[in-house]
Amino acid sequence: MESVYLIRHAKATGQKPEDGLTDEGLRQAEELAERLAAHHIEYIVSSPWKRALQTAAPLGRVALQHIHTDERLQERVLSTLHLDNWLDVLERTYTDEDWTEEGGESTRFATARGLEVLGELWNRSERSSAVITHGNMLSLLLRSYDASFGFEDWKNLTNPDVYVMKKQPGDDTSYSIRRIWPD
Repeated sequence: MESVYLIRHAKATGQKPEDGLTDEGLRQAEELAERLAAHHIEYIVSSPWKRALQTAAPLGRVALQHIHTDERLQERVLSTLHLDNWLDVLERTYTDEDWTEEGGESTRFATARGLEVLGELWNRSERSSAVITHGNMLSLLLRSYDASFGFEDWKNLTNPDVYVMKKQPGDDTSYSIRRIWPD
């Protein structure tokens, strides 16, 4: 694998696994597929959550690729409780990677499951792949390759959003990261 396109799903109706895309989000997913067509994506893997799959579907059609699902790409659960202060909780998880609220996942745990997927992708024979996931998971993956990516960067993500990671020629441990959406 030479390139991995890390994609946050398009605009959604909510945060539950079964929540899909809004009408605007469906249009965004189509536009995203059209813009990524020139990148010759050869493998697509998505969170199994509805909004991620709906974002991936047009890309799959344009790229003539099957969409593989992987539960490790689903959004991180901050807590099983309703949190009025969820934004404060999320911010804390960027400074304390092992901290959790009741029933939630730590940053360290959620990042590890996402990195397992990326590790498998980098070893595939295809040249490029697309990973469709969620905002917090996307930010954790980016942070694992660029430690400066933090809470404020998460707040600046858009729906959808796309970053491309490329292996540096001749070095299997060095990667470049570039945001290509929106532009």
